[in-house]
Amino acid sequence: MSDNWLQFVPIDPIFQPSLEAAERARALLASFTPEAEEVLASFKDQVEFFHPGSNWSGVECPACGADAEPWWEDAMSAASDSGFADLAVITGCCGAELSLNELRYVWPAAFASFVLEAMNPGVQDLSPAQEQQLTATLGCKLTKIWVHI
Repeated sequence: MSDNWLQFVPIDPIFQPSLEAAERARALLASFTPEAEEVLASFKDQVEFFHPGSNWSGVECPACGADAEPWWEDAMSAASDSGFADLAVITGCCGAELSLNELRYVWPAAFASFVLEAMNPGVQDLSPAQEQQLTATLGCKLTKIWVHI
């Protein structure tokens, strides 16, 4: 059987909300996804890469639009060596200076040290108003990631 997660991570990879804000956001997400098997707010010791699992459809350079996968794996490996403390990259396609977090992931993906997630949420999506409530509760802009495994 496959599983799906609806994840929200801060756009700023090192941002972590207060414990109280994280719990309020967790409770709010749980109210939006009452059929979810589990709803968690997790703090990470270091920045991690949150990806869509089998929904992965590639990565593109936002500067020139080229397929970034030919050089992306090497850039990810180098960034991983530092625990994703440095996400700066010079793109292999057009030489643009960007962050790995700024690349265009065809199915959204992002780097973060905090994640709010619902396992098998039982909803097709949240409304823009619900997403705005999560953003306001956590005090940061969020990236939404649909994970399928």
